[in-house]
Amino acid sequence: MFPQPLDLSSVTRYIQEHIGEYQQKRIRILETMRLSVALRYNRTCLLRSQYVDTAFPLVRAAVESFLQSQEETLFGDFIEGVAVHVCQQVYGGVKPPQAEMEGIDLVFQKGGKLYVVEIKSGPNWGNSSQIKRMLDNFVRAKALLTPRYPDLEIVAVNGCSYGNPPRFIQRSGAYMKVCGQDFWQFISGSETLYTEIIEPLGHQAKQRSEAFTEEYTNLVNRFTRQFLEHYCLPSGAINWTLLVEHVSKRKTGVDHPFME
Repeated sequence: MFPQPLDLSSVTRYIQEHIGEYQQKRIRILETMRLSVALRYNRTCLLRSQYVDTAFPLVRAAVESFLQSQEETLFGDFIEGVAVHVCQQVYGGVKPPQAEMEGIDLVFQKGGKLYVVEIKSGPNWGNSSQIKRMLDNFVRAKALLTPRYPDLEIVAVNGCSYGNPPRFIQRSGAYMKVCGQDFWQFISGSETLYTEIIEPLGHQAKQRSEAFTEEYTNLVNRFTRQFLEHYCLPSGAINWTLLVEHVSKRKTGVDHPFME
């Protein structure tokens, strides 16, 4: 019968077993990254205004921007797995088949209510169209689950693994938003889980980061060499005109929407 006490050692083992997959995916991003693509994630005009005039910091900024754009999803997938594992242990929570309930990451019963949850890494995760998609997912999930659980109130929740806005923000009656400590307590019953998972997470990340660091360093050095060859003048100065054209020039054959 649920709820069951949280076994923190089980959470630690889950992190130990799965963080390697997360790190491997990060390394694969580096292995498949291309300088021409990474540069498009760079804020070229901002760097120019800050008088960044050497290749290495500019290339490193481009790599960091590209990584950040990709890692938000990777980390979100990893932390979602941790959350589902925790809730499964304590409340019997399950991740439903996506073909049946698209976008829903967790379904569990607690205190006479059935919760359907979409998990995000942080509170500021989406634009208006993405939030609308989440709302549509909640509507479809409720329509599917209501006949199965006629005696339970079905509550939609947007759970965020970090952040500390006011508790249980009500969004027009459509869903609740629960972040940080409140989210981890919501799925585990533990007020301290949000800090307790940091230690095994940090320890395992440190253990497995050497391969990533080596690949990252080699990539930045390799990209710096390519940048010097393709985006610098014979004098060694950065060819800002060429760089801005690469990042911002309209593609050949594509008409401007406001040009006749």
